[in-house]
Amino acid sequence: MALLNKTGKEETGNEVATSTGSVHPAPKRGFAHSIDSYFEITARGSSVFREFRGGLATFFAMCYIVVLNPLILSSPDGSGHTLGIPQVAAVTAVIAGVTTIVMGAWAKYPFALSAGLGVSAFVSATIATTKGLTWPEVMGLVLIAGIVMFILVLSGLREAVMRAVPAGLKTAIVVGIGLFIAIIGLVNAGFVRRIPDAAHTSVPLQLGQDGKLLGWPTLVFVFGLVLTIILVVRKVKGGILIGIITSTLFAMGLQLLTNTASSAKDPSGWSLMVPVVPSQVFSVPDLSLIGKVNIFGAFAHLGIMSALLLTFTILLSVFFDAMGTMTGLASEANLLDKDGNMKNANRVLLVDAAASMAGGFGSVSANEIFVESAAGIAEGARTGLASVFTGGLFLLAAFFAPLVGIVPFEAVAPALVIVGFMMATQIRRVDWNDYGIAIPAFLTFILMPFTYSIANGLGAGFIAYVIIRVVQGRAREVHVLMWGVAAAFVVYFGIGPIQQILGIS
Repeated sequence: MALLNKTGKEETGNEVATSTGSVHPAPKRGFAHSIDSYFEITARGSSVFREFRGGLATFFAMCYIVVLNPLILSSPDGSGHTLGIPQVAAVTAVIAGVTTIVMGAWAKYPFALSAGLGVSAFVSATIATTKGLTWPEVMGLVLIAGIVMFILVLSGLREAVMRAVPAGLKTAIVVGIGLFIAIIGLVNAGFVRRIPDAAHTSVPLQLGQDGKLLGWPTLVFVFGLVLTIILVVRKVKGGILIGIITSTLFAMGLQLLTNTASSAKDPSGWSLMVPVVPSQVFSVPDLSLIGKVNIFGAFAHLGIMSALLLTFTILLSVFFDAMGTMTGLASEANLLDKDGNMKNANRVLLVDAAASMAGGFGSVSANEIFVESAAGIAEGARTGLASVFTGGLFLLAAFFAPLVGIVPFEAVAPALVIVGFMMATQIRRVDWNDYGIAIPAFLTFILMPFTYSIANGLGAGFIAYVIIRVVQGRAREVHVLMWGVAAAFVVYFGIGPIQQILGIS
């Protein structure tokens, strides 16, 4: 017996018969259909090409991590040993590639992961400098934090905390991350710079150098920003990606003409990567750092209480950084339901927690969801297929790491500024008449860029929300988990005094 499909046609085996009696071949259901169905590409209003374009934009926006993370972790540990820049670069690229592919193929979201710079800077400048402490012992703390977070995800607590956050604060998270992305772009390009403490000024940031825009790299940023604005305003498909590629080519041309040095040698130079094609473009990745971790060594060196406090600091940072980032990115991609929650959020959280563990196990610091994924989302990425593309490019980067340095920060920064603008437009959704939401939201989205930390902004907002609701006599509206989170952040912000009280250096 033939069946009528939704268009009123009869489907019979491999053919479709219409009411007039004509027969047409049934639609093919091959590999392309399977990919579309698995990733829900059509259902989310995307296409394979848009996902590829988005995956490429995300990779360009965050490929600098392969160069920057090894530099951050290049300092010697307390025993005088280093991890090795080539080794850290290779493992950074491989773990980023694998975890990003898993995020895309299993969690099915357009989120890319890599080593978190905040955690890398913290462990390098604060923990690893402890006399006698070795890098394997330092990374053991990172691994423990990842294991604890993985357990919290399996218990359902992490997703429950996400659902307990009021809608107004979730909006503030999106706005804050947008401002954070924008300031990253402006600072990375050297358009905005920190005034040295020796200046004794109340203004922490300035325009360029001494209030002036100097150097060819700054010209690349301005060129890229103007071009990207024009393309976005004109609604050109792929405008952000076109801006990155065009700015990179412009930067390479300028470098050939001017031979500008890096900022390490010239304050007006390229902020990190000099856009020159290297003499050697291929290298076999050295993955010897994987597994070189001493999970309990830091407890013996630092003592149980001190090691636990440091682990707690790492845990809280990666726990809430990821929560804020994924909420902001999912909102920008229109992948939240009417209550502001994500479908299959637990899968995203599990991959993120596993990535933190993998980063510690590979000695490259905790891996986490990157805010630069917003560049791909702005290019149309809506599914995990974009992350599969991004992850594949990271795996290739492990073999062609020297080529990653061709794309300078100044060429990527305009995209981050524009994406930041797009995310910040959601500020209109905050209820400014309700001070119980408005003040916490304000603290959330100004402290993220000002302190260069998503977790700091979240902590200030959560604590303020609880306090104000109590003062308003509306304490019953505060979810029990918000009380616990606010208390945890009080400890997080008070780590310094707590260590002094307990006599821990």
